[in-house]
Amino acid sequence: MAERSGGAAPRSLGDDRLLKELETIHRTRHETLLHGSDDALATHTQRLKELEDEYLRRHPQRAPASARTREGARARASGEP
Repeated sequence: MAERSGGAAPRSLGDDRLLKELETIHRTRHETLLHGSDDALATHTQRLKELEDEYLRRHPQRAPASARTREGARARASGEP
């Protein structure tokens, strides 16, 4: 795979720009998976990981929504509110 510039370094992005980049890359993921070349998918995967890792580095104590936990999923499956 050829070396390519993947955009600005995630650490250099402000919080708003980082979130915008994450929204964009998540929105384009499905299309890249289905129709991108192997190189495009590898580049997309690498950039996605870099951006997500930076978000997690900045927000290590983020609070997951209760519905997004195993307990919340079990409650939905059992019909609990």
